Amino acid sequence: RVAEGIVYSSPRVPVVSNVTGEVAGEELCSAAYWVAHVRETVRFADGVKCLRERGVTRFVELGPDGALTSLVHECLDGDEDAGMVVVPMLRKDPPEPESAVLALGHLYVHGAPVDLRSLFPEPGPYQHVDLPTYAFQRQRFWPEGVGVGVGDVSSVGLEGLGHPLVGAVVSVPGSGGVVLTGRLSVGSLPWLVDHAVLGSVVLPGTAFVELAVVAGDRVGASRVEELTLHAPLVIPEQSDVQIQVVVDEVEQETGVVWPVSVYSRPYEDDRAECEWTRHATGTLVSAASSVPPDGLRQWPPTDAEAVSIEGLYDWLGEIGVSYGPVFRGLRAAWRSGGDVFAEVALADAVVGDAAGFGVHPALLDAALHAVGLGEFFDDDVVVPRLPFVWSGVSVFASGAAVLRVRVSRVGDGVVSVLVADASGVPVASVDSLVLRPVAVGELS
Repeated sequence: RVAEGIVYSSPRVPVVSNVTGEVAGEELCSAAYWVAHVRETVRFADGVKCLRERGVTRFVELGPDGALTSLVHECLDGDEDAGMVVVPMLRKDPPEPESAVLALGHLYVHGAPVDLRSLFPEPGPYQHVDLPTYAFQRQRFWPEGVGVGVGDVSSVGLEGLGHPLVGAVVSVPGSGGVVLTGRLSVGSLPWLVDHAVLGSVVLPGTAFVELAVVAGDRVGASRVEELTLHAPLVIPEQSDVQIQVVVDEVEQETGVVWPVSVYSRPYEDDRAECEWTRHATGTLVSAASSVPPDGLRQWPPTDAEAVSIEGLYDWLGEIGVSYGPVFRGLRAAWRSGGDVFAEVALADAVVGDAAGFGVHPALLDAALHAVGLGEFFDDDVVVPRLPFVWSGVSVFASGAAVLRVRVSRVGDGVVSVLVADASGVPVASVDSLVLRPVAVGELS
């Protein structure tokens, strides 16, 4: 009689029934269901398994304590329990506001979207301060990979750099320039094998940008004014490649401009006889007065339409660009007008390496995959296209493992790119990037 005296409405969110252990429907609007809910067996374990089978990885217990939280783990076996986050919103003894905020923080650091700003509405006797976007530092004790280490380069008159791509630097007397040097191989950098174009492992164009940014840091240049890629750098399967980044200083009326070039040659016993190949040239400038652009705090944009990314990497493989797991970082995408917005993340296998880069080349390369989801080319030619000319590249923060991306059309085959961290704070920007087709013969 009590149950029949209550007015019921359909749920606004999906509900898994404790009566059946399955997703409930209109039966929730009947008095008979709630009588059964009181009298019959509670199928809690079946309900947890039902949610897990539907991809649920975050459980939040709403109640006066955390009694059900431990039961969630007991309902699942080892494989099903992997990657689960189970959080009680309240605890028995601590103050409720403290417990609730702690639970929200726990969810936030595990990837759940939480609007913490609503706790401190404006105006108020406080101000919001953005936290730095670099990763928390930690020290590793066990070596990874099978490559050759850098060793003590100071014993031969070089300065250690500690960068994954270039391990040493030497200053050029009298010019203010520097030379950065390193060795690349699929043994020391195994993630490179996941970037193949027309059957060859190719150093991504984003790695050349990273090299230019690192070189700029050494001479006080904060912006890559232009970087043109002349020839792809193919990484051999069984040997190393020696690379050098050469920076010279030239005084100009408008300020200081540093020409930069990137070279490589095979790292072999007779390498003294091997010619250097010039892969990229450009200029670095000091832009002390530059201000980071507006970020991407509203996410996704309110007027954007979701775009399916299913099959994108299969299609890229069909036209000759084969991406392995490390470079398949595109997670979601949207379109708004002529712009494409995307969310990209580093693979777990390399997320620990993010702090060593300004922007990890695999992460920035994944940001460019959004180009394949927009209308940025006037022709309908379906061929591999690689970065050709980068202009106006600035890096504002380092170590990000997740990025928000906006790609905008500048011209035929020319785009601008803005990337921000998971909170929308700018990480890097590219004023323009020219993409050009690549032919098989260029990778021989």
